[in-house]
Amino acid sequence: MPTLLWFKRDLRLSDHPALRHALELGAPVPVYIFEPAYWQQDDVSGRQFAFLRESVLALRDDLRALGSDLVIRCGDAVAVLEALRAETGATQLVSHEETGNAWTFARDQSVAGWARARGVEWVELPQSGVKRRLDTRDRWAAKRNAFVGQAPLLPPRALPPVDLASDAVPTADDYGLQDTCPERQTGGRAQAEALLHSFHTERGQDYRRAMSTPLEGATACSRLSPHLAFGTLSVREAVQETASRQRALRGTRSGWLGSLKSFQSRLAWRDHFMQKLEDEPELEWRCLHRAYEGLRPAMPDPARYDAWAKGETGVPFVDACMRSLIATGWLNFRMRSMLMSFASYHLWLPWQRTGKHLARLFTDYEPGIHWSQTQMQSGTTGINTLRIYNPIKQGSDQDPTGAFTRRWCPELADVPDALLQEPWKHDGSRAYPPPIVDVPAAARSARDAIWAVRREAGFGSEAARVVKKHASRKDPQRHFVNDRAPRKARKSGDQRQMKLDL
Repeated sequence: MPTLLWFKRDLRLSDHPALRHALELGAPVPVYIFEPAYWQQDDVSGRQFAFLRESVLALRDDLRALGSDLVIRCGDAVAVLEALRAETGATQLVSHEETGNAWTFARDQSVAGWARARGVEWVELPQSGVKRRLDTRDRWAAKRNAFVGQAPLLPPRALPPVDLASDAVPTADDYGLQDTCPERQTGGRAQAEALLHSFHTERGQDYRRAMSTPLEGATACSRLSPHLAFGTLSVREAVQETASRQRALRGTRSGWLGSLKSFQSRLAWRDHFMQKLEDEPELEWRCLHRAYEGLRPAMPDPARYDAWAKGETGVPFVDACMRSLIATGWLNFRMRSMLMSFASYHLWLPWQRTGKHLARLFTDYEPGIHWSQTQMQSGTTGINTLRIYNPIKQGSDQDPTGAFTRRWCPELADVPDALLQEPWKHDGSRAYPPPIVDVPAAARSARDAIWAVRREAGFGSEAARVVKKHASRKDPQRHFVNDRAPRKARKSGDQRQMKLDL
């Protein structure tokens, strides 16, 4: 009896527990569903679709090489799966668990209802350290490490043939996804393997130091994040390959070991943050600490939002980072944090709106990481140290030569190095706007507003709830849980330089 194998964000054949299970049940029928309604959501984009499309086509080629095929259908998932059930007589559906946005969560609930009504057994298997229906964060890290510590599953050598018709593979134009991203990364398993190899053998030696800079980080970071997001590479594969490289380099003093250790910690933090969305899907639209609901206006100031979204705020390093992100679909973590921080604090824009704009720009959009970090960088978790980035200092520190800023803000070519991050102090003429806000004053105002909420009665009890449900257990006593907020809160386990530069 055929078994429907539903590929989602797991577009590979290696280390694929769902594929292994489908083979055990019977002849797997690999299926990918292009869902038009998903691509109409306001947190997705054409650059993500293009990367996904390339990855789906590469997966189809890999399946064909093993004697199988990928059945590609377009439409509503329930309708497509029902049609496939009728065509094949399948009573088994296998897939990986997905921690996606609210739309995918609702879709999976609909599929579960269909499966129950039709007598189809739907088996969902984990593909990372994220655990569904987690009852406590205690010992979560140990369970996660046990999962990624297992040897990755090898791909099958051959698969049974599949003889089902596929729909035409849609294009971005078919879904109205107009999104110019000239320097976007390319999808597909081969690209993931090449990036992992070059990171381990060439690019990653200076990762620990260079990850914070947007210019050097573009090369020194692994650049695997979109491949992990769409599943052309599994987290377990990345962990195990990195561990193998660490063993091979043991005893050397080249700097590699420190960088690879940092990379391993980022892979662990990745699962940690995705677990938060799995445990509380509402954090995609609701403040993690409820006291912050309504703090910022529900609708953003149009002029401020537009200037920020286009990279025209008059603050050079902010604008350079935004323009780079628009053109490439990638930005290192520190600069992502600064963009979000500037929008939430200096411009006082609602994180729900600015978060969706950034989600669309990231080729590697991973909802679990994205919304957790969006709230952290907006000060709405209630348990993390406020981090209000000074974009002028960040520009000076992370782009000391001005090469990155000038590349993306060519209007500043005539500004001397000493004033590059504060061009409003330069008397020369230039086609560049004045800063949209007084940077120091805006930061002070935001800090006062956030701390005023933290001083309210009862704040600590809600913070304790957040800690219990979501916080890292590495150092739980450091989380802020008291009603009275200290001026300089100690860093929590979640806030210790969590750069997810993958």
